[in-house]
Amino acid sequence: MSTIKKEDIKQEVFDLYDDYAHNRIDRRDFVQKLSTYAVGGVTVASLMSFLMPDYKGAIQIGPNDPRLKSEFITYPSPKGAGTIKALLSKPADAKGKLGGIVVVHENRGLNPHIEDVARRAALAGFITIAPDMLTPLGGYPGNDDQGRELQSKRDRNEMLEDFIAAYDYLKANKDCNGKIGVVGFCFGGWIANMMAVRIPTLSAAVPFYGGQPTAEDVPKINAPLLLHYGELDTRVNEGWPAYEAALKANKKDYTAYMYANANHGFHNDTTPRYDKASAELAWTRTIDFFKQKLK
Repeated sequence: MSTIKKEDIKQEVFDLYDDYAHNRIDRRDFVQKLSTYAVGGVTVASLMSFLMPDYKGAIQIGPNDPRLKSEFITYPSPKGAGTIKALLSKPADAKGKLGGIVVVHENRGLNPHIEDVARRAALAGFITIAPDMLTPLGGYPGNDDQGRELQSKRDRNEMLEDFIAAYDYLKANKDCNGKIGVVGFCFGGWIANMMAVRIPTLSAAVPFYGGQPTAEDVPKINAPLLLHYGELDTRVNEGWPAYEAALKANKKDYTAYMYANANHGFHNDTTPRYDKASAELAWTRTIDFFKQKLK
């Protein structure tokens, strides 16, 4: 059987995966609808395995990278779940205090990919915290299907409180200079937007393809925003014109990029939705933005 290439996959298949990854269709529906595209030597099983994340093969910065001090901690979240587990990372040779970054996972808990992203951000010269919102349910279960199912049981506003508590934890951390930003993906993009709404002292927010706050919430934003959207992500993009209008009307500091031919999840290098050029450009812009705002 020939190897499946991203170029050979119809956009409808990526849209189907998006529906599945966001709990709009269940696994049975997903498999059934996928069978329509299993033609010419391509089986449903091969399509499924092509679409699913590869966490072993795609990690850029391993958990034991000697350039980092990276460890799991727990922090208090009195308005949220009580206590949350998180990965705390910083450069091993850090001198003096560092800017802080809260790294917010997608709708499936703290999986190996987001741990990797948190380590990448730390390696760029920051202290980073990547909380696991599945902590009260036993933590990330080792696969995304179960992770999504568990996360759907939690209230998203309570999870927002848990991420705000992560900001508080970094703010009080002796290694942090008190300037803190947030970067989040998908569900985490919504959290990043909402942390900008809720935390007047937030120094920077970078939502990747995140759901937008209401127009009424926009006046509360003080943090400068850097927003990344994928052109093919029509579902999330529907909310952007109204958000942009509100940001302009309230004279907020924002920069937004729309990445051509990029899907929702284009930054995630463990799935075929990954768009290398867009992801690398967006990440460079993100780190430059944090260096400017958190030093």
